[in-house]
Amino acid sequence: MGTYDLAISYIWEYDFEFVELIEHSFQKDGLKTFIISNYNVFEVIEDLKSKKLHFKAYLDRASDMDSDFEPIATILSKRKTYIINPHKKVHRFTNKSYMHKILSKKNFGLPKTIILPPYYFNHSLNITEKDLEDLGIPFIIKPAIDTGGGEGVEINAESISQIQKVRMKNQLEEYLVQEKIHPKKLGNKRAWFRIFWAFNKIIPTWWDDQTHIYETLSKEEERKYRLQQLHRITKKLARITQIDYFSTEIAVTKKNKFILIDYINDQCDMRLKSKHPDGVPDEVILQFIENMKKRVLLFKK
Repeated sequence: MGTYDLAISYIWEYDFEFVELIEHSFQKDGLKTFIISNYNVFEVIEDLKSKKLHFKAYLDRASDMDSDFEPIATILSKRKTYIINPHKKVHRFTNKSYMHKILSKKNFGLPKTIILPPYYFNHSLNITEKDLEDLGIPFIIKPAIDTGGGEGVEINAESISQIQKVRMKNQLEEYLVQEKIHPKKLGNKRAWFRIFWAFNKIIPTWWDDQTHIYETLSKEEERKYRLQQLHRITKKLARITQIDYFSTEIAVTKKNKFILIDYINDQCDMRLKSKHPDGVPDEVILQFIENMKKRVLLFKK
């Protein structure tokens, strides 16, 4: 069946427009793309095994949701394929408990945090009312791993009983109990940002934590509000993780402290703002794709 420059697997319906843009960008520069989804995943696995198919690069946006796709990366990892953000590599970096411990040692600005073991292994809760007062009430409760799209996160928790109730819902999950960060205002915007690390390039955006609405962050705004620290923090995260792409959340407090909120998100939501009100600005996604294409072309050489 031949050799392709980039294969993309996906199953989330809202990835369609993102994947379509990738294909358009790559193909206009003469690169061949191949799509893998539920309809052909088993056929692709067999063709890879028999070496009828070869991919020079592979973007996997499916195996974290469907284990049927896992053999693809396993096969390609034994060949000369550039696997973008292989899940085995990024798994530990998307664990918020693990990353909190790492980042604490690296002097990142982080919310005050108490890490709790899974309820299944330890029912007890060594947290006092004084501990909660030190965090501030209300506080945040978030799972260490299963937090896609904010799922499972309590943003206005107020009591020890709430913590236990949340732990009992998912008894094999570690939880972080964290201080709630209140950002300052910059102009008429909350000083809350989502920054994309995209193949050695930084793309910062405004991201309102209450409305989830993105806006592009201009160079002029970065200078005006002295936001260069966003770049330094993101570069430092990239050096630690050594992965191709991720997004991270950073808030600036009234005391001008830059606080890292959501450490590493490797499967970025790439819905387009032109199609979805809370989507990523189209120009950011196009820049992301351009950076990925340049990286694939470098690998191809």
